[in-house]
Amino acid sequence: MGNRLTRLYTKTGDAGTTGLGDGSRVDKDHFRVEVMGDIDELNSILGILLSYPIDQNIQNELTQIQHDLFDLGAEMCIPGHLVITEKRVAELEERLDSYNANLSALKEFILPGGNQAAAICHHARTVCRRAERRIVSLSHHEMISAYAMQYINRLSDYLFVIAREINRLSNTPDVLWRSLKTKDKP
Repeated sequence: MGNRLTRLYTKTGDAGTTGLGDGSRVDKDHFRVEVMGDIDELNSILGILLSYPIDQNIQNELTQIQHDLFDLGAEMCIPGHLVITEKRVAELEERLDSYNANLSALKEFILPGGNQAAAICHHARTVCRRAERRIVSLSHHEMISAYAMQYINRLSDYLFVIAREINRLSNTPDVLWRSLKTKDKP
């Protein structure tokens, strides 16, 4: 790693711009900066989730995902930089399929919830979807790696399945959605 900051404030962003990894400056509300912020927020939520007692395999995978998100953030911070690979997408798909095989088939929609860790995982999933939407918006203006887009898409599916797996492992049922039409029926 290059030089590390010896102080956190530089005053270079006081006028509403920020530096990218390639040295260029953009407005702090630029699509690219919005994407980086969503990825950072997602990583922070995963940090909160990891503070809960959850299955060790899930902990290990979520920690790897935090590293992946730092790599994805690097891709977004340095235009044209590629870090996320087809291999990482395939590994995520493999883990997703493995967990999904243990879960009951979905016959109804589920609401975000269950135990606290699962609820936080659902929150992470929604932030992941926002990051994905922002990456798509950025891709309309700049070249974004297909693997980065695939990874973030699979990650939201993975987080949905992991929330269900966390509930399953703690013997907490998923919260099933009931339509207003069905709530009034006896």
